[in-house]
Amino acid sequence: MNIDSIMRELAEYIRMQEEAAAMVESLKDQLKERMTAAGVESLAGSERKATYKAVTSSRVDTTSLKKDLPEIAARYTKTTTARRFTFA
Repeated sequence: MNIDSIMRELAEYIRMQEEAAAMVESLKDQLKERMTAAGVESLAGSERKATYKAVTSSRVDTTSLKKDLPEIAARYTKTTTARRFTFA
């Protein structure tokens, strides 16, 4: 396979993936709408169960930390390197 045919095939699969992701989000939205309308946090079908509930999490505000305590932020900052693939 030459480069152009590989890229063409990749572009087609990316398009299919985007279409599938949009369908997944649409179906999730339909279930969330039903749960919200019914005032429930979960629905059970014959084979699967869906839940839609509030989740609370706590995170460090790194922007404020760097502003207020830059020396501590620098001391606990970890730098990593990774390779990124992009395709356009």
